[in-house]
Amino acid sequence: RKLRAVAGELGKVDPAAMFEALRGKDFQYQYFPSNCLIELDEEPPRDMNEKALDITLILSKMLHASIADEIHTMRKIVTDGSNTSAFQRTALVGRNGYLDTSKGKVSIDNISVEEESAGIVEKQNKYAVYRLDRLGIPLVEIGTGPDIKDPEHAQEVAEKIGMLIRSTGKSQRGIGSTRQDVNVSIRGGNRIEIKGVQELGMIKIMIDNEIQRQKNLIQLPKQIGKVKLREPEEVTGIFDDTKCEFIKKIVKRNGTIYGMVLPNMTGLLGKELCSGKTLGRELADYAVSHGVKGMIHSDEDLKKYKIEPDFEEMSILLKRKENDAVMIIAGDEEALRAINAVKDRLAILIKGIVPKETRAANPDGTTRYTRPLPGSGRMYPETDLKPIKVDKKYLKTLKLPETLEAKAKRYKKIIPKDMVGQILRSEYLEFFENNNKKYDATLIANIITSLLKDLRRNGVKTENITDEHLLQVLDMYKKKTIVKEAIPTVLESIAKNPNLNVSQALDKTGIKSMTEKELDKIIDDVFKNNPKLVEEKKMSALMGDVMKVVRGRISGKIVAKKISERLK
Repeated sequence: RKLRAVAGELGKVDPAAMFEALRGKDFQYQYFPSNCLIELDEEPPRDMNEKALDITLILSKMLHASIADEIHTMRKIVTDGSNTSAFQRTALVGRNGYLDTSKGKVSIDNISVEEESAGIVEKQNKYAVYRLDRLGIPLVEIGTGPDIKDPEHAQEVAEKIGMLIRSTGKSQRGIGSTRQDVNVSIRGGNRIEIKGVQELGMIKIMIDNEIQRQKNLIQLPKQIGKVKLREPEEVTGIFDDTKCEFIKKIVKRNGTIYGMVLPNMTGLLGKELCSGKTLGRELADYAVSHGVKGMIHSDEDLKKYKIEPDFEEMSILLKRKENDAVMIIAGDEEALRAINAVKDRLAILIKGIVPKETRAANPDGTTRYTRPLPGSGRMYPETDLKPIKVDKKYLKTLKLPETLEAKAKRYKKIIPKDMVGQILRSEYLEFFENNNKKYDATLIANIITSLLKDLRRNGVKTENITDEHLLQVLDMYKKKTIVKEAIPTVLESIAKNPNLNVSQALDKTGIKSMTEKELDKIIDDVFKNNPKLVEEKKMSALMGDVMKVVRGRISGKIVAKKISERLK
Protein backbone atom coordinates (compact mmCIF):
# COMPACT_ATOMS: atom_id res chain seq x y z
CA ARG A 1 0.00 0.00 0.00
CA LYS A 2 0.91 3.69 -0.13
CA LEU A 3 0.60 5.99 2.88
CA ARG A 4 -0.10 9.71 3.00
CA ALA A 5 0.17 12.33 5.73
CA VAL A 6 -2.99 13.83 7.25
CA ALA A 7 -3.54 16.77 9.58
CA GLY A 8 -3.24 16.07 13.30
CA GLU A 9 -5.51 17.23 16.11
CA LEU A 10 -4.34 20.84 15.76
CA GLY A 11 -5.11 20.94 12.04
CA LYS A 12 -1.45 20.93 10.94
CA VAL A 13 0.41 18.32 8.90
CA ASP A 14 3.54 17.09 10.68
CA PRO A 15 6.73 17.84 8.65
CA ALA A 16 8.27 14.42 9.37
CA ALA A 17 5.09 12.64 8.23
CA MET A 18 4.94 14.79 5.10
CA PHE A 19 8.61 14.10 4.33
CA GLU A 20 8.04 10.33 4.46
CA ALA A 21 4.83 10.55 2.40
CA LEU A 22 6.54 12.59 -0.34
CA ARG A 23 9.00 9.76 -0.96
CA GLY A 24 6.07 7.96 -2.59
CA LYS A 25 7.25 4.48 -1.62
CA ASP A 26 5.21 1.31 -1.97
CA PHE A 27 4.98 -0.73 1.22
CA GLN A 28 4.71 -4.51 1.22
CA TYR A 29 3.85 -6.57 4.30
CA GLN A 30 4.70 -10.16 5.17
CA TYR A 31 1.75 -11.89 6.82
CA PHE A 32 2.11 -14.58 9.50
CA PRO A 33 -0.31 -17.18 10.93
CA SER A 34 -0.29 -15.29 14.24
CA ASN A 35 -1.60 -12.12 12.56
CA CYS A 36 -5.22 -11.07 12.35
CA LEU A 37 -7.27 -8.39 10.60
CA ILE A 38 -6.26 -5.74 13.13
CA GLU A 39 -2.62 -5.83 12.03
CA LEU A 40 -3.83 -5.57 8.42
CA ASP A 41 -5.83 -2.46 9.41
CA GLU A 42 -9.00 -4.21 8.23
CA GLU A 43 -10.67 -4.33 11.66
CA PRO A 44 -10.88 -1.92 14.64
CA PRO A 45 -8.60 -2.66 17.62
CA ARG A 46 -9.73 -4.60 20.69
CA ASP A 47 -9.41 -3.23 24.22
CA MET A 48 -5.96 -2.39 25.52
CA ASN A 49 -3.85 -5.29 26.79
CA GLU A 50 -4.51 -5.28 30.57
CA LYS A 51 -1.15 -6.83 31.50
CA ALA A 52 0.71 -4.21 29.45
CA LEU A 53 -1.25 -1.44 31.18
CA ASP A 54 -0.51 -2.96 34.61
CA ILE A 55 3.23 -3.04 33.86
CA THR A 56 3.11 0.60 32.74
CA LEU A 57 1.23 1.55 35.93
CA ILE A 58 3.79 -0.32 38.06
CA LEU A 59 6.69 1.45 36.30
CA SER A 60 4.90 4.79 36.80
CA LYS A 61 4.70 4.08 40.54
CA MET A 62 8.36 3.01 40.64
CA LEU A 63 9.32 6.28 38.97
CA HIS A 64 7.21 8.32 41.44
CA ALA A 65 5.03 9.61 38.59
CA SER A 66 1.60 11.18 38.79
CA ILE A 67 -0.81 8.70 37.17
CA ALA A 68 -3.63 9.95 34.97
CA ASP A 69 -7.20 9.63 36.28
CA GLU A 70 -8.28 8.65 32.78
CA ILE A 71 -6.10 7.16 30.06
CA HIS A 72 -6.84 8.27 26.50
CA THR A 73 -5.39 6.48 23.48
CA MET A 74 -4.02 8.72 20.74
CA ARG A 75 -2.90 8.11 17.18
CA LYS A 76 0.65 9.21 16.37
CA ILE A 77 1.05 9.72 12.62
CA VAL A 78 3.77 7.48 11.14
CA THR A 79 4.12 7.31 7.35
CA ASP A 80 7.39 5.41 6.93
CA GLY A 81 5.45 2.17 6.35
CA SER A 82 6.15 0.61 9.75
CA ASN A 83 2.43 0.77 10.61
CA THR A 84 -0.20 -0.44 8.14
CA SER A 85 -2.64 2.19 9.43
CA ALA A 86 -0.12 5.07 9.05
CA PHE A 87 -0.31 5.72 12.78
CA GLN A 88 0.95 4.24 16.04
CA ARG A 89 -1.40 3.99 19.01
CA THR A 90 -0.01 5.53 22.19
CA ALA A 91 -1.49 6.30 25.60
CA LEU A 92 -0.01 8.59 28.27
CA VAL A 93 -0.15 6.87 31.68
CA GLY A 94 2.24 8.73 34.01
CA ARG A 95 3.82 12.19 34.20
CA ASN A 96 6.17 14.29 36.33
CA GLY A 97 8.14 11.47 37.94
CA TYR A 98 11.83 11.25 38.75
CA LEU A 99 14.78 8.86 38.83
CA ASP A 100 17.55 9.02 41.44
CA THR A 101 21.06 9.00 39.92
CA SER A 102 24.63 9.64 41.08
CA LYS A 103 24.34 13.23 39.79
CA GLY A 104 20.97 14.06 41.30
CA LYS A 105 17.36 13.50 40.34
CA VAL A 106 16.46 13.25 36.65
CA SER A 107 12.87 14.19 35.89
CA ILE A 108 10.65 11.72 34.05
CA ASP A 109 8.35 13.73 31.80
CA ASN A 110 6.15 10.96 30.53
CA ILE A 111 5.49 7.22 30.70
CA SER A 112 3.33 5.81 27.91
CA VAL A 113 2.16 2.43 26.68
CA GLU A 114 2.48 2.08 22.92
CA GLU A 115 2.27 -0.37 20.04
CA GLU A 116 5.45 -1.82 18.58
CA SER A 117 6.01 -1.12 14.89
CA ALA A 118 6.39 -3.71 12.12
CA GLY A 119 9.90 -5.13 11.67
CA ILE A 120 11.83 -3.98 8.60
CA VAL A 121 12.89 -6.75 6.21
CA GLU A 122 14.14 -4.80 3.20
CA LYS A 123 14.41 -1.15 2.14
CA GLN A 124 14.86 -0.06 -1.46
CA ASN A 125 14.56 3.29 -3.24
CA LYS A 126 11.00 2.73 -4.38
CA TYR A 127 9.63 0.22 -1.89
CA ALA A 128 10.07 -1.27 1.57
CA VAL A 129 9.11 -4.67 2.99
CA TYR A 130 7.93 -5.12 6.60
CA ARG A 131 6.92 -8.18 8.62
CA LEU A 132 3.71 -8.02 10.65
CA ASP A 133 4.56 -10.55 13.40
CA ARG A 134 5.93 -7.74 15.60
CA LEU A 135 3.30 -5.09 14.91
CA GLY A 136 1.11 -4.21 17.90
CA ILE A 137 3.19 -5.91 20.62
CA PRO A 138 2.96 -3.61 23.68
CA LEU A 139 5.94 -1.50 24.62
CA VAL A 140 6.58 1.14 27.26
CA GLU A 141 8.05 4.52 26.35
CA ILE A 142 9.75 6.48 29.13
CA GLY A 143 10.78 10.09 28.41
CA THR A 144 13.28 11.95 30.61
CA GLY A 145 13.46 15.69 31.17
CA PRO A 146 16.44 17.85 30.11
CA ASP A 147 18.32 17.25 33.38
CA ILE A 148 21.03 14.88 32.15
CA LYS A 149 24.41 16.50 32.73
CA ASP A 150 26.83 14.81 30.32
CA PRO A 151 27.33 11.71 28.10
CA GLU A 152 28.39 9.51 31.04
CA HIS A 153 25.30 10.59 32.98
CA ALA A 154 23.09 9.76 29.98
CA GLN A 155 24.51 6.24 29.92
CA GLU A 156 23.90 5.86 33.66
CA VAL A 157 20.27 7.04 33.31
CA ALA A 158 19.62 4.63 30.43
CA GLU A 159 21.16 1.77 32.41
CA LYS A 160 19.09 2.56 35.52
CA ILE A 161 15.85 2.73 33.53
CA GLY A 162 16.72 -0.56 31.84
CA MET A 163 17.41 -2.20 35.21
CA LEU A 164 14.14 -0.85 36.56
CA ILE A 165 12.23 -2.35 33.63
CA ARG A 166 14.01 -5.70 33.99
CA SER A 167 13.20 -5.78 37.70
CA THR A 168 9.50 -6.18 36.79
CA GLY A 169 10.34 -9.59 35.30
CA LYS A 170 8.09 -8.78 32.34
CA SER A 171 10.47 -7.33 29.77
CA GLN A 172 11.81 -8.88 26.59
CA ARG A 173 15.51 -9.66 26.34
CA GLY A 174 18.25 -9.22 23.77
CA ILE A 175 19.62 -6.59 21.37
CA GLY A 176 16.80 -4.38 20.13
CA SER A 177 14.33 -5.15 22.91
CA THR A 178 15.36 -1.93 24.68
CA ARG A 179 15.99 1.02 22.39
CA GLN A 180 17.14 4.49 23.39
CA ASP A 181 16.17 7.61 21.46
CA VAL A 182 18.78 10.16 22.53
CA ASN A 183 18.06 13.89 22.24
CA VAL A 184 21.16 16.10 22.07
CA SER A 185 21.45 19.89 21.92
CA ILE A 186 24.34 22.30 22.55
CA ARG A 187 24.63 26.06 22.85
CA GLY A 188 24.34 27.54 19.36
CA GLY A 189 23.12 24.23 17.94
CA ASN A 190 19.71 22.60 17.91
CA ARG A 191 17.84 19.59 19.26
CA ILE A 192 18.71 16.40 17.41
CA GLU A 193 16.91 13.12 18.06
CA ILE A 194 19.08 10.03 17.54
CA LYS A 195 16.80 7.04 16.99
CA GLY A 196 17.42 3.44 17.91
CA VAL A 197 20.59 3.37 20.03
CA GLN A 198 20.45 -0.31 21.02
CA GLU A 199 23.62 -0.81 23.03
CA LEU A 200 24.29 0.99 26.31
CA GLY A 201 28.00 1.22 25.58
CA MET A 202 27.31 3.27 22.44
CA ILE A 203 25.35 6.07 24.17
CA LYS A 204 28.39 8.04 25.36
CA ILE A 205 30.13 7.61 21.98
CA MET A 206 27.00 8.74 20.08
CA ILE A 207 26.56 11.84 22.25
CA ASP A 208 30.27 12.78 22.09
CA ASN A 209 30.17 12.47 18.29
CA GLU A 210 26.96 14.50 18.02
CA ILE A 211 28.37 17.30 20.18
CA GLN A 212 31.49 17.39 17.98
CA ARG A 213 29.40 17.31 14.78
CA GLN A 214 27.29 20.27 15.87
CA LYS A 215 30.32 22.28 17.03
CA ASN A 216 32.03 21.82 13.66
CA LEU A 217 28.87 22.64 11.69
CA ILE A 218 28.52 25.91 13.63
CA GLN A 219 32.13 26.84 12.76
CA LEU A 220 31.85 26.11 9.00
CA PRO A 221 30.66 29.60 7.86
CA LYS A 222 33.92 31.10 9.15
CA GLN A 223 35.84 28.73 6.86
CA ILE A 224 33.56 29.13 3.84
CA GLY A 225 33.01 32.90 4.01
CA LYS A 226 30.17 34.77 2.33
CA VAL A 227 29.11 32.88 -0.76
CA LYS A 228 26.11 32.57 -3.03
CA LEU A 229 24.93 29.09 -3.89
CA ARG A 230 24.38 28.19 -7.52
CA GLU A 231 21.63 26.05 -8.96
CA PRO A 232 22.36 22.41 -9.88
CA GLU A 233 22.72 21.69 -13.59
CA GLU A 234 22.11 18.57 -15.63
CA VAL A 235 25.45 17.23 -16.90
CA THR A 236 24.43 13.78 -18.20
CA GLY A 237 25.98 14.39 -21.64
CA ILE A 238 29.48 14.75 -20.18
CA PHE A 239 29.30 11.17 -18.91
CA ASP A 240 28.28 9.51 -22.20
CA ASP A 241 31.74 7.94 -22.57
CA THR A 242 32.59 7.57 -18.88
CA LYS A 243 34.81 4.75 -17.66
CA CYS A 244 32.94 4.63 -14.33
CA GLU A 245 30.91 1.40 -14.36
CA PHE A 246 27.96 2.36 -12.14
CA ILE A 247 27.57 5.78 -13.83
CA LYS A 248 27.70 4.00 -17.20
CA LYS A 249 24.75 1.80 -16.13
CA ILE A 250 22.70 4.85 -15.09
CA VAL A 251 23.37 6.60 -18.41
CA LYS A 252 22.52 3.41 -20.33
CA ARG A 253 19.07 3.17 -18.68
CA ASN A 254 18.37 6.84 -19.51
CA GLY A 255 19.02 8.07 -16.00
CA THR A 256 20.07 11.63 -15.19
CA ILE A 257 23.23 13.14 -13.69
CA TYR A 258 23.23 16.51 -11.96
CA GLY A 259 26.30 18.53 -11.09
CA MET A 260 26.72 21.41 -8.69
CA VAL A 261 29.47 23.82 -7.69
CA LEU A 262 30.07 24.26 -3.95
CA PRO A 263 31.73 27.69 -3.61
CA ASN A 264 34.85 28.01 -1.41
CA MET A 265 34.51 24.41 -0.20
CA THR A 266 37.55 22.64 -1.65
CA GLY A 267 39.10 20.59 1.14
CA LEU A 268 36.10 20.96 3.43
CA LEU A 269 34.08 18.02 2.10
CA GLY A 270 36.81 15.61 3.17
CA LYS A 271 37.06 17.18 6.62
CA GLU A 272 35.78 15.16 9.59
CA LEU A 273 32.85 16.63 11.48
CA CYS A 274 33.30 13.91 14.10
CA SER A 275 35.16 10.63 14.30
CA GLY A 276 34.46 8.67 11.09
CA LYS A 277 32.04 11.23 9.58
CA THR A 278 33.13 13.72 6.91
CA LEU A 279 31.15 16.72 5.69
CA GLY A 280 30.83 15.01 2.30
CA ARG A 281 29.29 11.93 3.93
CA GLU A 282 26.97 14.21 5.94
CA LEU A 283 25.64 15.87 2.76
CA ALA A 284 25.39 12.51 1.00
CA ASP A 285 23.00 11.31 3.73
CA TYR A 286 20.49 13.95 2.61
CA ALA A 287 20.74 12.68 -0.94
CA VAL A 288 20.35 9.06 0.19
CA SER A 289 17.20 9.96 2.13
CA HIS A 290 15.62 10.86 -1.23
CA GLY A 291 16.37 7.51 -2.84
CA VAL A 292 19.79 7.74 -4.54
CA LYS A 293 22.84 5.67 -3.57
CA GLY A 294 24.94 8.69 -2.61
CA MET A 295 27.03 11.42 -4.24
CA ILE A 296 30.57 11.86 -5.58
CA HIS A 297 32.54 15.03 -4.81
CA SER A 298 35.91 16.48 -5.77
CA ASP A 299 37.54 15.95 -2.34
CA GLU A 300 37.32 12.19 -2.86
CA ASP A 301 39.86 9.95 -4.58
CA LEU A 302 38.30 10.17 -8.07
CA LYS A 303 40.76 7.61 -9.48
CA LYS A 304 38.91 4.76 -7.76
CA TYR A 305 35.77 5.71 -9.70
CA LYS A 306 37.72 6.21 -13.00
CA ILE A 307 35.92 9.51 -13.27
CA GLU A 308 38.72 12.15 -13.23
CA PRO A 309 38.41 13.24 -16.90
CA ASP A 310 34.62 13.61 -16.54
CA PHE A 311 35.03 15.84 -13.47
CA GLU A 312 37.61 18.00 -15.27
CA GLU A 313 35.24 18.52 -18.20
CA MET A 314 32.32 19.22 -15.85
CA SER A 315 34.40 21.74 -13.87
CA ILE A 316 34.97 23.74 -17.08
CA LEU A 317 31.27 23.56 -18.02
CA LEU A 318 30.12 24.70 -14.55
CA LYS A 319 32.81 27.43 -14.40
CA ARG A 320 34.32 26.08 -11.21
CA LYS A 321 36.81 28.43 -9.53
CA GLU A 322 40.06 27.49 -7.80
CA ASN A 323 38.67 27.12 -4.25
CA ASP A 324 35.35 25.62 -5.30
CA ALA A 325 34.37 22.01 -4.83
CA VAL A 326 32.13 20.18 -7.28
CA MET A 327 29.79 17.22 -6.86
CA ILE A 328 27.44 14.98 -8.82
CA ILE A 329 24.33 12.95 -8.05
CA ALA A 330 23.14 10.29 -10.47
CA GLY A 331 19.92 8.32 -10.66
CA ASP A 332 16.46 8.21 -12.15
CA GLU A 333 13.64 10.63 -11.33
CA GLU A 334 14.81 10.77 -7.69
CA ALA A 335 18.17 12.39 -8.67
CA LEU A 336 16.71 15.91 -8.99
CA ARG A 337 14.95 15.64 -5.61
CA ALA A 338 18.20 14.40 -4.07
CA ILE A 339 20.44 17.19 -5.36
CA ASN A 340 17.86 19.82 -4.38
CA ALA A 341 17.85 18.32 -0.87
CA VAL A 342 21.65 18.72 -0.74
CA LYS A 343 21.34 22.30 -2.02
CA ASP A 344 18.74 23.11 0.66
CA ARG A 345 21.03 21.65 3.32
CA LEU A 346 23.96 23.70 2.01
CA ALA A 347 21.85 26.87 2.20
CA ILE A 348 21.42 26.24 5.94
CA LEU A 349 25.00 25.05 6.40
CA ILE A 350 26.62 28.26 5.10
CA LYS A 351 24.64 30.18 7.75
CA GLY A 352 26.02 27.99 10.55
CA ILE A 353 22.58 26.67 11.48
CA VAL A 354 22.16 23.14 12.80
CA PRO A 355 18.68 22.06 11.68
CA LYS A 356 16.30 20.19 13.99
CA GLU A 357 16.14 16.67 12.65
CA THR A 358 15.84 12.98 13.37
CA ARG A 359 18.98 10.94 12.80
CA ALA A 360 19.58 7.19 12.86
CA ALA A 361 22.35 5.53 14.87
CA ASN A 362 25.17 3.91 12.86
CA PRO A 363 27.11 0.91 14.27
CA ASP A 364 30.33 2.98 14.43
CA GLY A 365 28.85 5.58 16.80
CA THR A 366 28.10 8.19 14.13
CA THR A 367 24.62 9.15 12.94
CA ARG A 368 22.88 9.80 9.62
CA TYR A 369 20.03 12.06 8.61
CA THR A 370 16.65 10.36 8.16
CA ARG A 371 13.92 13.04 8.29
CA PRO A 372 12.92 16.38 9.84
CA LEU A 373 12.17 16.38 13.57
CA PRO A 374 8.49 15.61 14.23
CA GLY A 375 6.39 18.47 15.56
CA SER A 376 3.35 18.66 17.82
CA GLY A 377 0.96 18.18 14.90
CA ARG A 378 1.35 14.42 14.59
CA MET A 379 -1.19 13.35 17.25
CA TYR A 380 -4.95 12.99 17.14
CA PRO A 381 -7.45 10.98 19.23
CA GLU A 382 -8.04 7.26 18.66
CA THR A 383 -11.78 7.12 17.94
CA ASP A 384 -12.05 3.32 18.12
CA LEU A 385 -11.03 2.97 21.78
CA LYS A 386 -12.84 4.38 24.79
CA PRO A 387 -10.93 6.09 27.63
CA ILE A 388 -9.85 3.92 30.57
CA LYS A 389 -10.65 5.17 34.06
CA VAL A 390 -7.90 4.35 36.54
CA ASP A 391 -9.37 2.82 39.69
CA LYS A 392 -7.42 4.19 42.67
CA LYS A 393 -8.27 1.11 44.76
CA TYR A 394 -6.98 -1.19 42.01
CA LEU A 395 -3.84 0.93 41.74
CA LYS A 396 -3.07 0.21 45.40
CA THR A 397 -3.29 -3.55 44.79
CA LEU A 398 -0.49 -3.46 42.18
CA LYS A 399 2.57 -4.79 43.97
CA LEU A 400 5.90 -3.18 43.19
CA PRO A 401 8.73 -5.62 42.43
CA GLU A 402 11.60 -6.08 44.84
CA THR A 403 14.04 -3.19 44.61
CA LEU A 404 17.43 -3.82 43.05
CA GLU A 405 19.07 -2.84 46.34
CA ALA A 406 17.13 -5.58 48.14
CA LYS A 407 18.01 -8.07 45.40
CA ALA A 408 21.69 -7.14 45.70
CA LYS A 409 21.63 -7.75 49.45
CA ARG A 410 20.06 -11.18 48.89
CA TYR A 411 22.41 -12.16 46.06
CA LYS A 412 25.54 -11.32 48.07
CA LYS A 413 24.70 -14.29 50.28
CA ILE A 414 24.73 -16.83 47.43
CA ILE A 415 27.29 -15.62 44.84
CA PRO A 416 30.63 -13.75 44.91
CA LYS A 417 30.13 -10.02 45.54
CA ASP A 418 31.88 -8.97 42.31
CA MET A 419 29.22 -10.82 40.30
CA VAL A 420 26.20 -9.18 41.97
CA GLY A 421 26.31 -5.86 40.09
CA GLN A 422 26.83 -7.66 36.78
CA ILE A 423 23.81 -9.91 37.42
CA LEU A 424 21.59 -6.93 38.28
CA ARG A 425 22.59 -5.21 35.03
CA SER A 426 22.32 -8.39 32.99
CA GLU A 427 19.53 -9.17 30.55
CA TYR A 428 19.50 -12.60 32.23
CA LEU A 429 18.44 -11.17 35.62
CA GLU A 430 15.03 -12.88 35.49
CA PHE A 431 16.64 -16.20 34.47
CA PHE A 432 19.00 -16.01 37.44
CA GLU A 433 16.16 -15.08 39.81
CA ASN A 434 14.02 -18.02 38.68
CA ASN A 435 16.75 -20.68 38.83
CA ASN A 436 19.32 -19.81 41.51
CA LYS A 437 17.65 -22.02 44.14
CA LYS A 438 17.30 -25.13 41.99
CA TYR A 439 20.79 -25.03 40.48
CA ASP A 440 24.30 -23.93 41.47
CA ALA A 441 23.90 -20.12 41.78
CA THR A 442 27.60 -19.40 41.25
CA LEU A 443 27.68 -21.50 38.09
CA ILE A 444 24.62 -19.69 36.69
CA ALA A 445 26.23 -16.33 37.52
CA ASN A 446 29.50 -17.40 35.88
CA ILE A 447 27.71 -18.49 32.69
CA ILE A 448 25.77 -15.20 32.53
CA THR A 449 28.51 -12.73 33.47
CA SER A 450 31.55 -14.39 31.93
CA LEU A 451 31.05 -17.40 29.69
CA LEU A 452 28.36 -16.00 27.36
CA LYS A 453 30.30 -12.72 27.07
CA ASP A 454 33.50 -14.58 26.14
CA LEU A 455 31.67 -16.58 23.48
CA ARG A 456 30.10 -13.39 22.06
CA ARG A 457 33.51 -11.71 22.00
CA ASN A 458 34.82 -14.61 19.93
CA GLY A 459 32.08 -14.15 17.34
CA VAL A 460 29.75 -16.89 18.60
CA LYS A 461 26.04 -16.12 18.05
CA THR A 462 24.92 -16.46 21.67
CA GLU A 463 21.42 -15.27 20.75
CA ASN A 464 20.88 -18.83 19.44
CA ILE A 465 21.33 -20.17 22.98
CA THR A 466 17.88 -20.24 24.56
CA ASP A 467 16.88 -20.38 28.22
CA GLU A 468 15.83 -23.98 27.60
CA HIS A 469 19.38 -24.81 26.42
CA LEU A 470 20.84 -23.25 29.57
CA LEU A 471 18.42 -25.17 31.78
CA GLN A 472 19.38 -28.44 30.07
CA VAL A 473 23.08 -27.70 30.69
CA LEU A 474 22.45 -26.87 34.36
CA ASP A 475 20.35 -30.01 34.78
CA MET A 476 23.06 -32.22 33.26
CA TYR A 477 25.69 -30.61 35.48
CA LYS A 478 23.50 -31.22 38.53
CA LYS A 479 23.14 -34.89 37.55
CA LYS A 480 26.93 -35.07 36.91
CA THR A 481 26.51 -36.10 33.27
CA ILE A 482 28.56 -33.07 32.19
CA VAL A 483 31.49 -31.34 33.89
CA LYS A 484 31.93 -27.60 34.27
CA GLU A 485 34.93 -27.52 31.92
CA ALA A 486 32.81 -28.93 29.06
CA ILE A 487 30.11 -26.26 29.28
CA PRO A 488 31.83 -23.62 27.04
CA THR A 489 32.38 -26.17 24.25
CA VAL A 490 28.81 -27.47 24.49
CA LEU A 491 27.26 -23.97 24.43
CA GLU A 492 29.39 -23.02 21.43
CA SER A 493 28.17 -26.16 19.66
CA ILE A 494 24.54 -25.22 20.45
CA ALA A 495 25.06 -21.67 19.16
CA LYS A 496 26.30 -23.07 15.85
CA ASN A 497 23.56 -25.74 15.73
CA PRO A 498 20.54 -24.19 17.55
CA ASN A 499 18.19 -27.00 16.51
CA LEU A 500 20.12 -29.49 18.65
CA ASN A 501 19.33 -30.18 22.28
CA VAL A 502 22.20 -30.27 24.78
CA SER A 503 22.64 -34.08 24.64
CA GLN A 504 22.94 -33.95 20.84
CA ALA A 505 25.37 -31.03 21.05
CA LEU A 506 27.45 -32.96 23.57
CA ASP A 507 27.60 -35.95 21.21
CA LYS A 508 28.61 -33.63 18.36
CA THR A 509 31.57 -32.27 20.35
CA GLY A 510 32.81 -35.82 21.01
CA ILE A 511 33.23 -35.02 24.70
CA LYS A 512 32.56 -38.05 26.89
CA SER A 513 32.70 -38.07 30.66
CA MET A 514 35.56 -39.98 32.28
CA THR A 515 35.63 -42.28 35.30
CA GLU A 516 38.12 -41.75 38.11
CA LYS A 517 39.67 -45.10 37.22
CA GLU A 518 40.39 -43.84 33.67
CA LEU A 519 41.82 -40.65 35.17
CA ASP A 520 44.16 -42.64 37.43
CA LYS A 521 45.65 -44.37 34.38
CA ILE A 522 46.31 -41.03 32.62
CA ILE A 523 47.94 -39.62 35.78
CA ASP A 524 50.13 -42.76 35.94
CA ASP A 525 51.29 -42.13 32.36
CA VAL A 526 52.04 -38.43 33.00
CA PHE A 527 54.00 -39.22 36.18
CA LYS A 528 55.93 -41.97 34.37
CA ASN A 529 56.89 -39.62 31.51
CA ASN A 530 57.87 -36.72 33.80
CA PRO A 531 59.96 -38.14 36.69
CA LYS A 532 61.81 -34.86 37.23
CA LEU A 533 58.57 -32.89 37.65
CA VAL A 534 57.36 -35.53 40.12
CA GLU A 535 60.62 -35.39 42.05
CA GLU A 536 60.46 -31.58 42.26
CA LYS A 537 56.72 -31.75 43.06
CA LYS A 538 55.79 -29.33 40.24
CA MET A 539 52.06 -29.45 40.82
CA SER A 540 50.98 -26.86 38.19
CA ALA A 541 53.11 -28.39 35.40
CA LEU A 542 51.80 -31.89 36.08
CA MET A 543 48.25 -30.57 36.34
CA GLY A 544 48.64 -28.86 32.96
CA ASP A 545 49.84 -32.06 31.26
CA VAL A 546 46.95 -34.09 32.67
CA MET A 547 44.34 -31.43 31.80
CA LYS A 548 45.51 -31.42 28.17
CA VAL A 549 44.16 -34.96 27.94
CA VAL A 550 41.11 -34.83 30.23
CA ARG A 551 39.79 -31.26 29.89
CA GLY A 552 36.00 -31.22 29.59
CA ARG A 553 35.70 -34.88 30.58
CA ILE A 554 36.17 -34.70 34.34
CA SER A 555 36.21 -31.96 36.96
CA GLY A 556 39.47 -30.06 37.37
CA LYS A 557 38.98 -30.22 41.16
CA ILE A 558 39.10 -34.02 41.07
CA VAL A 559 42.28 -33.91 38.94
CA ALA A 560 43.97 -31.47 41.34
CA LYS A 561 43.00 -33.53 44.38
CA LYS A 562 44.37 -36.78 42.90
CA ILE A 563 47.69 -35.23 41.78
CA SER A 564 48.11 -33.52 45.15
CA GLU A 565 47.57 -36.82 46.99
CA ARG A 566 50.12 -38.58 44.73
CA LEU A 567 52.77 -35.92 45.44
CA LYS A 568 52.52 -36.17 49.24
